[in-house]
Amino acid sequence: MIPAVRIAALLAAALLAGCRAEPASNAAEAPAAARTSPAGLDLVALAIDSGGRRHAFTVEVARTAEQQEHGLMERRSLAPDAGMLFPFDPPRPASFWMRNTLIPLDMLFVRPDGTIARVAADAVPMSETPIAVEEPMTAVLELRGGRAAELGIHAGDRVSWSD
Repeated sequence: MIPAVRIAALLAAALLAGCRAEPASNAAEAPAAARTSPAGLDLVALAIDSGGRRHAFTVEVARTAEQQEHGLMERRSLAPDAGMLFPFDPPRPASFWMRNTLIPLDMLFVRPDGTIARVAADAVPMSETPIAVEEPMTAVLELRGGRAAELGIHAGDRVSWSD
């Protein structure tokens, strides 16, 4: 016969063995958290090199035709370090308008070499007048209206992003 004290000790040991702490998770094994905007678009780091300075932004990427068609429509604000990137593959001439866009935007048309071909500053909200560039563009970047002027960004400056 096993004494009651011995039984209690065995039960306690069994309970403690079942409650032991799990080893710390390996962060490298965990999937990386996707960086997405509230609108469900990918977020990427983007930089504009202008006049010896680098300006950093975090931008949403409108990849699909549907995302590009909707763009920043119906947004009521845009942070100074935010924007939206419309990449084109292959590069093509680009034409944008401001239908259903509530805030003024700067549109930066980016060539395949990363240089800015045109800055269309302070595009008028709700306008259906096309804003275009005829040469092939690799992307168009939209920033809060007036931001390019605030930072001294001009045609010829260079845009780069991680994607």
